[in-house]
Amino acid sequence: MAYIKKRHFISIYLLVLVGILACKREQKKEKITGNEISKPNIIILYADDLGYGEMGAYGATELKTPNLDKLANGGLRFTHGYASSATCTPSRYALLTGIYPWRNKRAKILPGTAPLIIDTTQATIPRMLKEQGYQTGIVGKWHLGLGNGNVDWNKRIAPGPNEIGFDYSNILAATQDRVPTVYIENGHVVNLDPNDPIEVDYTKNFPGEPTGLENPEMLKMKWHHGHNNSIVNGIPRIGFMKGGEAAKWIDEDMADYFLAKAQDFVKQHKDTPFFLYYALQQPHVPRTPHPRFVGKSGMGPRGDVIVEADWAIGEFIKTLETEGLLENTLIIFSSDNGPVVNDGYYDDSVEKLGNHKPAGDLRGGKYSLFEAGTRVPFLTYWKGKINPGVSGAMVSQLDLFSSLAALVGSDESTDDSKNLSDVLLGKTQTGRDELVIEATSRTAFRKGDWAMIPPYEGPAISENVNIELANADDYQLYNLKDDIGQQNNLAEKEPEKLQEMITAFEAVRGMGDTEIQQLELK
Repeated sequence: MAYIKKRHFISIYLLVLVGILACKREQKKEKITGNEISKPNIIILYADDLGYGEMGAYGATELKTPNLDKLANGGLRFTHGYASSATCTPSRYALLTGIYPWRNKRAKILPGTAPLIIDTTQATIPRMLKEQGYQTGIVGKWHLGLGNGNVDWNKRIAPGPNEIGFDYSNILAATQDRVPTVYIENGHVVNLDPNDPIEVDYTKNFPGEPTGLENPEMLKMKWHHGHNNSIVNGIPRIGFMKGGEAAKWIDEDMADYFLAKAQDFVKQHKDTPFFLYYALQQPHVPRTPHPRFVGKSGMGPRGDVIVEADWAIGEFIKTLETEGLLENTLIIFSSDNGPVVNDGYYDDSVEKLGNHKPAGDLRGGKYSLFEAGTRVPFLTYWKGKINPGVSGAMVSQLDLFSSLAALVGSDESTDDSKNLSDVLLGKTQTGRDELVIEATSRTAFRKGDWAMIPPYEGPAISENVNIELANADDYQLYNLKDDIGQQNNLAEKEPEKLQEMITAFEAVRGMGDTEIQQLELK
């Protein structure tokens, strides 16, 4: 009798255990357009200054990117995928908030001491997903400001990523070429020695501190323009910094550091839905590949760090595979803006470029209103859910907010961000019809197959980076279907189409700014 009771107890226990496990599985379910599927983990892999023509899947022949190509060829590769801006801070702002960056006057390239430009009450992707039960994390480049404008780097730094929806953050404050050159984990500088406090200033140097301008003999990488302030690890930076020696990063180890943090986040949260924004620093300057990758590309440090980034992504995907997560993880890969070759340092990027075309067949690059400034690699991958293929739909990183909200069952959206979840999953190729793009406070317009650039004062070509900026005295109008390289300006030949574009542009962009007031056909 005791034996039977014991068996009965064990049976009940097992049934309860099975029920608990089933409930946990059900908690990860969400109804999507009538089909019940497991609520996916979501990962955004974000490169820094990677151009449209840098991957084999996008036509590169001189660079080898096998891991990125595997993602692209195993998922959905977009040929009309856009960053919101041709520079980093605005694009990152738009990606996380779903709001055009030109609506926020502070969404410009920021110094390392800039205050947070995302309001702590504002809707963001991580906050929206957190409300849906996700664990949220950011690893890598931030560059959206920290604190309220007067940061004490020796105390907890806030507000920052943790105050706009991220449960975990391990970041560099701005860019690799700007001070402070330290990692910040959940608001605290990593490895900070309280007896060696950090001081940062973007206007004047600290007495006795060497600079790239005055101490060239201390440099292992020479500056070309704009990078001649404090020296860290033999590299001159933008801005001045004193102290914090134990906390300073080693540039060549940065890819390994962030990879390890991304892998740790995935392992720690593999049993619950998670969102990870993994923002790589490559191929932004200074390009400092680990010794394992030096010389691997044959194109100098710029090519080497692209190879390094491809390796890091490959290792990260291996971790997802090992942990059994690929079948329930949506991966989105893109870049914050188009490419730039010489962006401040002498690093053989120009001399060793060879036949490689960072922008592919597109015109322009970083800082430019031509297509190469904002049309970037853009792909989605979800093993077993997204069929491999190529999509000609127009999509923007701006749309990730509303699209991901719809995917997980949230009602959140913004007027600027379109719900293109079915487009991202490959269920339709009907994407955006129109899009405002931005580059250093200038805006232009894409609608259908057409691109319109208003007249802007300023140099046609950037003196330092040798990129066509698209500044001109008159309107520019291009049919991208017939002229992807934007060589044939049709503004005079197609006055009705030009007026149509201007009218549509004004409807989105609004009036009031100086450049918009100029948008009247003469």
